[in-house]
Amino acid sequence: MKTANIQLETLTCPSCMQKVEGAVKKLDGIDKDSLKVLFNSSKVKVNFDEDKIGIEQIEEAITNIGYEVIKSSVK
Repeated sequence: MKTANIQLETLTCPSCMQKVEGAVKKLDGIDKDSLKVLFNSSKVKVNFDEDKIGIEQIEEAITNIGYEVIKSSVK
């Protein structure tokens, strides 16, 4: 398992946070229990199975619902 830390554009409301959370949870290979979308800092932290999904697919799911990914890192 790898951990993705993704910085987003400013999330303006709790509904935005829920949309991002929902989009990421739908992806295969995501550890749903580890997913944290932090409203105040506009960050996403999630563990994922690198054999099933990559950071690019996670970023794409977020951008496809209208949010900008500023930067991301994987550990």
